[in-house]
Amino acid sequence: MHTLNLILDTPVHQSVSEVWRGFDRQLFDQLSPPFPPVDVVRFDGCLRGDVVHLRLNFLLFKQDWTSDIIDQQTLKTGDHINEIFFVDKGVKLPFFLKFWQHRHRLLRNESGGTIIRDDITFSTPFWLTNYLMYPLLWAQFAYRKPIYRKRFGPSARD
Repeated sequence: MHTLNLILDTPVHQSVSEVWRGFDRQLFDQLSPPFPPVDVVRFDGCLRGDVVHLRLNFLLFKQDWTSDIIDQQTLKTGDHINEIFFVDKGVKLPFFLKFWQHRHRLLRNESGGTIIRDDITFSTPFWLTNYLMYPLLWAQFAYRKPIYRKRFGPSARD
């Protein structure tokens, strides 16, 4: 299976623990792009064992997307939280995806605040469509950057 990796970083002002507290259903709803419209069938949260079930509406047809949260950890050095992450893995995917794993990383920024990193590994049914899908996925996740900044405050670096 030929997979591609997409990584987008968004520096924000709040601490890792503050950003983690904000990763809730309200933020999840705000992050949904305008197309395709998304109905949230189930959203348990961001902890290991949770399930997220979406229904994508492509106007003429709908596609279900179900992901399991397969890992969630907090990494510390002493009293300092260096990273909090969770990983969702697609178990039922729309026809245009064959594999999906999204590692949501909240990294302590040495200059203050947090870097929200979307680290996505995916594949489509055909290697060529991986490269066609890449810019579409990049645009879908770049859409999140101003939402993150509005919710958690822009970084001093922005």
